[in-house]
Amino acid sequence: MASVFTRIIAGELPAHFVWQDDLCVAFLSINPLRPGHTLVVPRAEIDHWIDLDDETLTALMRVARTIARAQQRAYRPSKVGMLIAGLEVAHAHIHVSPIDDLHDMDFANVGPNPGDMALAAEAARIRAALTR
Repeated sequence: MASVFTRIIAGELPAHFVWQDDLCVAFLSINPLRPGHTLVVPRAEIDHWIDLDDETLTALMRVARTIARAQQRAYRPSKVGMLIAGLEVAHAHIHVSPIDDLHDMDFANVGPNPGDMALAAEAARIRAALTR
């Protein structure tokens, strides 16, 4: 059974993408920690990040840093946090989110789905910052 991320990458489920290349994609979380919370996901369906090949892991980190720099420009947070948990979806992924406090990375504080219009606006904000 394909993971929810594999189905998003295949276009079977909707998502607000901010990045797509041959090895990975990045799209907004539907249950964000903070506005702009982005998931960086390999195209290959691999459950645990420690099982990623070196090329894919390097690409994910490079894209996560690129997204983080765009979030820093777009949101002006104190920092941009990065977290690899992997418990919620059996498909490796990196959480990248603007933060002002360590508690901003606490999954007990995730917000509800902000809705399609809000996610579209946040995705546009990040994509615009990627081009600066």
